[in-house]
Amino acid sequence: MVLTDTHTHLYSESFDEDREEMIQRAIDAKVKRFFIPAIDSTYAKSMYDLEKSFPDHVYLMMGLHPTHVQENYKKELQFIENQFQQRGFIAVGEIGIDLYWDKSTLKIQQEAFKYQIRLAKKYKLPIVIHCREAFEEVFEILEEEKGDDLFGIFHCFTGTLADAKRALSYNLKLGIGGVVTFKNGKIDKFLDQIPLKHIVLETDAPYLAPTPFRGKRNESSYLTKIAEKLAEIYDEPIEEIAKITTQNSKDIFGI
Repeated sequence: MVLTDTHTHLYSESFDEDREEMIQRAIDAKVKRFFIPAIDSTYAKSMYDLEKSFPDHVYLMMGLHPTHVQENYKKELQFIENQFQQRGFIAVGEIGIDLYWDKSTLKIQQEAFKYQIRLAKKYKLPIVIHCREAFEEVFEILEEEKGDDLFGIFHCFTGTLADAKRALSYNLKLGIGGVVTFKNGKIDKFLDQIPLKHIVLETDAPYLAPTPFRGKRNESSYLTKIAEKLAEIYDEPIEEIAKITTQNSKDIFGI
């Protein structure tokens, strides 16, 4: 059995004390593929170091996280463009719109989101979307950009069944993480209406740890708790959940 964590910030400062041990715990728990989203240019070196340390397990994305779209965003987007010219990545991410922390940056968040979607199309890569309190704003841009060359993952999906169906209509798979194990997470109530072929697993470590670790530091080994919850929701063995969701990740990332 192989589990794939399609979204984990293994370079986070939260892991500075025990990064190698934490990654080994995940590998021992059968989580053997780690897809690493970018935040901004300040994390690039840490990401590249991680890839060197775990070349058989770690796959890197490049992008500008919406909460880091600030006054210098054009410089950050230029950095991203330069990185794509210098080396390969498996996706553009994480990108999108976040109106939870700061609504005043909406306009430049929209601009950065569109720019990075077009960059993904140029390099024929998937996008990995971050959306927080911004479903309509994200869908508005996806509607503008939709087409066969737009595909990817709606990371940390927490919307309604209608939102889920709308996301699928844009060639997106749903990234399901710790929220599915929360009592008030809501998505567990309708997820079985979404075929498993549209689902990938993620932790978003060090954030959003699943039950029974909720409120603590998340880590990739806890992906097993998310897989167990999906096995319960879909009434399938965990091995089948692992097999299908890992294949889905391969279909998206091409690796």
